[in-house]
Amino acid sequence: MYILYIQLGVSQFMDQPFQLSQADGRPMYVQIMDNIKQLILKGEWAEGEGLPSIRELAVAINVSVITVKRAYQELERENVILTRHGLGSFVAEKSQSVAHLKRTELLSAIDRVIALAEFLDMPQDKLLQLMQSQIEERNDE
Repeated sequence: MYILYIQLGVSQFMDQPFQLSQADGRPMYVQIMDNIKQLILKGEWAEGEGLPSIRELAVAINVSVITVKRAYQELERENVILTRHGLGSFVAEKSQSVAHLKRTELLSAIDRVIALAEFLDMPQDKLLQLMQSQIEERNDE
């Protein structure tokens, strides 16, 4: 089992870490998608900014071109990136990508909390009370 941390060294995308793991149960293209989404959410890849070519990214992160192509196709399907024939792929406009990514990320975190509460046999009403208590505590700070 290993986790691969990769520093991108392609064109303008210097020092952008990618975290890929063979031990992760998710397909590699999904891990690539998640890495790209995180870079966009953090503002490290801005709207309208060009992404590395499929071949550049594949070489930089040591995966097949087919895997990166699948990731890019899925990101385009989700309106996270736009691909223009002959020009390359670009981060989609904020209205299309960042708001959607933030909502998706939040819903994913909520799903993990719900799953943990179920694992701990916590009733839903107790979970809601705990969440409300945490929100109030944060507001008091």
